[in-house]
Amino acid sequence: MSRFFTTGSDSESESSVSGDELVTKPVGGNYSKPILLSEDEEDTKRVVRSAKDKRFEELTNLIKTIRNAMKIRDVTKCLEEFELLGKAYGKAKSIVDKEGVPRFYVRILADLEDYLNELWEDKEGKKKMNKNNAKALSTLRQKIRKYNRDYETHIANYKQNPEQSDEDEEKKSRDSEGSTSSSEEEEEDEDGVGAAAFLKKKDAGGESRSRYLKKMEAEEEEEEESDSEEDWGSSDSDTDSESDEDEGKYTSLASKFLKKDEDKKGGEKKREEKAKKKHDRKSRKYEEEEEDNEGGEWEKVKGGVPLVKEKPKMFAKGTEINHAVVVKKLNEILQARGKKGTDRAAQIELLQLLVSIANENGLGVALEVKIKFNIIASLYDYNPNLATYMKPEMWQKCLGCIEELLDILFAHPEIFIGENIVEESENLANPEQPYRVRGCILTLVERMDEEFTKIMQNTDPHSQEYVDHLKDEGRVCGIIARLQRYLQEKGTTEELCRVYLRRVLHTYYKFDYRAHRRAQGDAQRAEAEGEEEEEEEDSAALMERLCKYVYAKDRTDRIRTCAILCHIYHHALHSRWYQARDLMLMSHLQDNIQHADPPVQILYNRTMVQLGICAFREGLIKDAHNALLDIQSSGRAKELLGQGLLLRSLQERNPEQEKVEKRRQVPFHMHVNLELLECVYLVAAMLLEIPYMAAHEFDARRRMISKQFHHQLRVGERQPLLGPPESMREHVVAASKAMKMGDWRTCHRFVVNEKMNGKVWDLFPEADKVRAMLVRKIQEESLRTYLFTYSSVYDSISMEILADMFELDLPTVHSIISKMIINEELMASLDQPTQTVMMHRTEPTAQQNLALQLAEKLGNLVENNERVFDHKQGSYGGYFRDQKDGYRKGDGGYLRRGGYRQQERGSNY
Repeated sequence: MSRFFTTGSDSESESSVSGDELVTKPVGGNYSKPILLSEDEEDTKRVVRSAKDKRFEELTNLIKTIRNAMKIRDVTKCLEEFELLGKAYGKAKSIVDKEGVPRFYVRILADLEDYLNELWEDKEGKKKMNKNNAKALSTLRQKIRKYNRDYETHIANYKQNPEQSDEDEEKKSRDSEGSTSSSEEEEEDEDGVGAAAFLKKKDAGGESRSRYLKKMEAEEEEEEESDSEEDWGSSDSDTDSESDEDEGKYTSLASKFLKKDEDKKGGEKKREEKAKKKHDRKSRKYEEEEEDNEGGEWEKVKGGVPLVKEKPKMFAKGTEINHAVVVKKLNEILQARGKKGTDRAAQIELLQLLVSIANENGLGVALEVKIKFNIIASLYDYNPNLATYMKPEMWQKCLGCIEELLDILFAHPEIFIGENIVEESENLANPEQPYRVRGCILTLVERMDEEFTKIMQNTDPHSQEYVDHLKDEGRVCGIIARLQRYLQEKGTTEELCRVYLRRVLHTYYKFDYRAHRRAQGDAQRAEAEGEEEEEEEDSAALMERLCKYVYAKDRTDRIRTCAILCHIYHHALHSRWYQARDLMLMSHLQDNIQHADPPVQILYNRTMVQLGICAFREGLIKDAHNALLDIQSSGRAKELLGQGLLLRSLQERNPEQEKVEKRRQVPFHMHVNLELLECVYLVAAMLLEIPYMAAHEFDARRRMISKQFHHQLRVGERQPLLGPPESMREHVVAASKAMKMGDWRTCHRFVVNEKMNGKVWDLFPEADKVRAMLVRKIQEESLRTYLFTYSSVYDSISMEILADMFELDLPTVHSIISKMIINEELMASLDQPTQTVMMHRTEPTAQQNLALQLAEKLGNLVENNERVFDHKQGSYGGYFRDQKDGYRKGDGGYLRRGGYRQQERGSNY
């Protein structure tokens, strides 16, 4: 055999070498092995690859590894590759947000979940697994179930039609293009493409790609044929050149041309390798074709020159641009709205191009207003999923379009817009009559406000991005204020109530520092802010004006209810306790709020919380405790205030309910501080509960004012080692123990200190005033607790000594003791000349208290025995008819629907 057979056995024959091969000749005169540059390699060098192709290729390689691991039941490898797949998908998140979730990614998620479920249900197979695979199976099964929650709709669509191939989708797209191309052919020319074709996500490159793939398959078949020929020997030219050298080696023609066993084995091995390479190439092309069908902007082109997207051709040459033609083109663009395969970004681009064409031809502002209405609606439709929020560039574009639309409406008051105008009755061209355009600017602004809330809900509140988005609230409020001025001139009563509510919802939770400074008499600082500040309307006056209009004119209960709750919240936020309390009592909202929808109930809970905090700031401890009792006793304050979902309640909801709940959450900048709320409640409960516990220490029927406060006390008592308090709750518990002993100074140090100031008290607008109120309340309640606890020790005690002990003035001490005597809480009398409290010693001793408790319990036991005996005798325990003619078993009396109980004991004796 020639040396070319030994060195180049794995290479292709010269018959299959193209003209681009390179043969190098070294100095020594011996030819080296030829370097072949195949057509595939040349194409690879000329291919322009986008970031999308690189990211998707990385995903497909990982998916291929996962599928190989699934075939050999290597769950540990599946887990490792799945984690790498998640990281790679995270890197491609920006591309996926733009292009959509690729179909091959959804397929592997669905197949992997089904595969793991089969392994999990196969009990025998699980027993045969090794320890690592079994552990990886449980871990990966939990991860894939949790991960697939975000792709439920995609997986469901895939499972409904899993056999639908990309060729079918391409065929559908070609059919749909063919049906629409007939109407657009006459408008297309060499300058551009038609609008309908421009709206399609799949362009003409798809056909070229399919032709390219067919060509590649044909080339592969030719290569396979040439490979099979290679397996039997070299080409004709090779045999001719080497025939002279081989004459001495072969004794006969048969021995020369017949293959040896080694050559047969080598040929079979080479055929298997070729078949495997061909299979890999086909699978890779299939994945690439699938990626292209998902809808991408990048294409593989030869020569390194990217394709330039052609400018859409709106109208054919020579077409007269008038109102009818533009409206027809507008309706044609809008017909593709919402259809599958429509490029929404291209639709917005076409509408903007149509606006510029209308302005260039001077078709009037009415037509411009109509097109801008549709542009804003298309911007809202850019995200088909309601749960997703608008991208920043789309959001900024939406704000700009709405501001431009309002500018046009203010500049041209002769334009009349309304959602009740029928398209046939629109007047877009005749300037002699008032312009009439179908559309509702209020609905667009309300949708914009909802999108802003959605953006704030889906942004990390602790990031700079949240602050940047929050800066847009100024523009949002400005748009709402301008719309309010527009509707005050041309809007209906119902529209005014709706826009007033939007204005109220952006005002009620904000503290008006300017009004606060003016109320404090800081005139110099107000003048330093400028004259504009004085001319601007106060937030209290604005809320009063807007809410009163809604109270008088609104016909829907929901808008009026929301306005009342916002008005109460704003009063409470600015420490106007009596106005807020009176408005809450007069509205009677607490009677039927349980029938309202969840967002209104969340607003009601927020209002009650703010009302309780306001009462606390004003020193009304009992009112504060009553307002906060329902929220805090439930243990679900975070959920009831719309500030997050509890982990334990997530198991009770399915994913759809969880998404709905998340959409109801209040943005972070509107949150009420939960630690401040709990601290206010616990301190109020301490000031009420400790004196009550001291006064009823031996009372068997003593009730708990606050169960949560008692729970915190029990938690503190169960601690085996009590150290210095660290958390807010521990500070309140330590302060309660000090107050129980009558030590008000220690109690004050635990409640008001540097740590508590930073966590709670400095968050109030008037922190010094709140701290001063706390000191006074702690002194007064400690005095009451001291008298309840140690009154049995004293025969008499001087009020001056009590005033010195608790650092209170004498009239305050006199007032507190007088109230206790009048309410029969303290059995004593006042000696005015000597300013002394004389104890009467009417309180029972500890032994007497125990005897009283025993007597009371025995009395209850006797009464219960009599009731059970009467019930067994059946003297009056028959069936009784209620007001609705129903029957039920009696238990010693008739339970009336009116709410009271009529005993019938003596009637049958």
